[in-house]
Amino acid sequence: MTDFTYSVDADGVATITWDVPRRSMNVMSLAGFQELDAHIDIALADDSVKGVVITSAKKDFAGGMDLNVIARMRDEAGDDPARGLFDGVMSMHAILRKIERAGMDERNKGGKPIAAALPGTALGIGLELPLACHRIFAADNPKAKIGLPEIMVGIFPGGGGTTRLVRKLGAMGASQFLLEGKLVDPRRAKSAGLIDEVAEDPVAAAKDWVLSGPKIVKPWDEKGYKMPGGAPYHPAGFMTFLGASAMVNGKTKGVYPAARALLSAVYEGALVPFDAAIRIEARWFTHVLLNPSSSAMIRALFINKEALEKGAVRPADVPDQKVRKLGIIGAGMMGAGIALVSAQAGIEVVLIDQSQEAADKGRAYTQTYMDKGIKRGKTTEDKKVEVLSRITATTDYAALKGCDLVIEAVFEDPAIKAEVTQQVQAAVGPDCIIATNTSTLPITDLARAADRAEDFIGIHFFSPVEKMLLVEIIKGKATGDRAVAKALDFVRQIRKTPIVVNDARFFYANRCIIPYLNEGIRMVGEGVPPALIENAAKLVGMPLGPLQLVDETSIDLGVKIARATRAAMGDAYPDGAVDEVLFWLADQGRMGRKARAGFYAYDEAGKRTGLWDGLAAQYPQASDQPDLSEVQHRLLFAQVLEAVRALEDGVLMDIREGDVGAILGWGFAPWSGGPLSWLDMIGAARAVGICDDLAARHGPRFAAPALLREMAEKGQTFYTRFAPDAQAA
Repeated sequence: MTDFTYSVDADGVATITWDVPRRSMNVMSLAGFQELDAHIDIALADDSVKGVVITSAKKDFAGGMDLNVIARMRDEAGDDPARGLFDGVMSMHAILRKIERAGMDERNKGGKPIAAALPGTALGIGLELPLACHRIFAADNPKAKIGLPEIMVGIFPGGGGTTRLVRKLGAMGASQFLLEGKLVDPRRAKSAGLIDEVAEDPVAAAKDWVLSGPKIVKPWDEKGYKMPGGAPYHPAGFMTFLGASAMVNGKTKGVYPAARALLSAVYEGALVPFDAAIRIEARWFTHVLLNPSSSAMIRALFINKEALEKGAVRPADVPDQKVRKLGIIGAGMMGAGIALVSAQAGIEVVLIDQSQEAADKGRAYTQTYMDKGIKRGKTTEDKKVEVLSRITATTDYAALKGCDLVIEAVFEDPAIKAEVTQQVQAAVGPDCIIATNTSTLPITDLARAADRAEDFIGIHFFSPVEKMLLVEIIKGKATGDRAVAKALDFVRQIRKTPIVVNDARFFYANRCIIPYLNEGIRMVGEGVPPALIENAAKLVGMPLGPLQLVDETSIDLGVKIARATRAAMGDAYPDGAVDEVLFWLADQGRMGRKARAGFYAYDEAGKRTGLWDGLAAQYPQASDQPDLSEVQHRLLFAQVLEAVRALEDGVLMDIREGDVGAILGWGFAPWSGGPLSWLDMIGAARAVGICDDLAARHGPRFAAPALLREMAEKGQTFYTRFAPDAQAA
């Protein structure tokens, strides 16, 4: 079976059609590249062929390069992986350059026009290949996405996309697509200069263009070419590249190797002719592929994430559990968000609250969201009407009849949740799965209110629901496989990424993030400057410092969790020093961003204006200060040791979920590939050494778990000890 097919019509236009077998979307492989190359050779050698159109038989053009192939290229490159990778990348460049030159001689004479016709989405190599063609036509498909998202998984466009796009749009014009991975629909892509034409029938339009005898020499292959916006040695270009360097370092804090490598490839490539620039791009791309950060990001954010979304941990013997009708109890921020994403996914939703006013307000959340989308051109009035028609807002539990899944999203009070569970059971059929959206309460305890504990499960959404990608599914001790399958199939329907964990206090995500918050607060009480704490976190790749994150989630919530945890743990409670700071802030009425007063100060609009001066007065700076690395180690190890303990305790059942859940759930340093990948990166032995040092100076919370110490002694890594061959990247 082949990835590409070749045909020639009566007018002499060759069509190369991409259609990877057994795939819903085309992805490029090394074999696919060789097939494409062979077809191009045939077209260029055949005098009866006047030109070529490259298109797809699927509804989309391509989803990009198969990153499993890139991972294998690295692993199979032998004793000299850098040379093996570089040669492999340059062989791809040679094929794309052959398409671009299309048989022209050194004087740019001759050659055959080659056009790309995109029926839908074109990402990564799916855009880099068209960029090597002479003209790009795209269908007028508003659902299609066009762009180069490689930076989001720890690499950069290494198939010529970096070099070609900068030469096509200039460094400034290309930056949003290269450095931010921005994706746009075809009309916006044309406006930005990514593609050339939008057409009702892109294949027909491409064939007409091929037969028109067009000029096919790319601007950068013509004498006297000047880069849009100026090259680095041009005054305007100098300012652009200076600003780009500042922007990249400001956003990445220097911890994302792909962004730095991309900028280097662009800068150095802009100083030399095109063919030399391509070699520079290939060198930097090879450099990134050999960086352990990029390997970890590809594994976590592409391979592992995709596997979880495709049901890697789903019970295999349970039939399809697709949700037809969903009930949601509680129309507050969380319930309203769940209703929104479910209705968008085509699911009928019943949204219940104590009063009709509250239920209507929850439904109005979807209306407001859709109205904003209409203003931004992201959706239409008809789509809004369609989505809203799926949500019934009511106070009547009888409306739950026919629901196959009900999610309770009421206050974090066991008594209230138990009462709601019993009311739901009285209204639904025996096949309905009941889920609780709780962030802290044990699922096994909540399941006692259910008649069928095997059909009771935790589905923990993160706020705001419509933005957060992760959903944490929690199995109680009695939860059955059908409930797990129902939860997983539902999460797939609403296009989120699931992880499945066993029941324990704070489950997985909160178990890891709360120690991070507590460590930051604890350091405030010790007299460590809050600015050092916050910046240390950001410089190691955390999206928010612990103090800002406490403000965002609210200080009164932190107080509530602390009191509940202290009541449950009694004398074993370890965070009295944290409570001193947290409770003092609450006593001052500083409840976080929602109160416009917390660790940070805020203006009337709720915008942060800086860290609150009162902290320094209450907790003056200590005379003996830690260095940056010590603060960073405290903040990171507070999280990663809990991830190890969760694995050790059986809360985590799959290490892939530990890494993907950490990055998507609370933003754990994405450059690291997740907490377990990071420990593999630095090595268990070094990690234990850091733990021993931290424990000696700061207490037993930093003691190395027995599992980590054992792995250090045996020279093991998490991804060799715990990942089956089928899971390893």
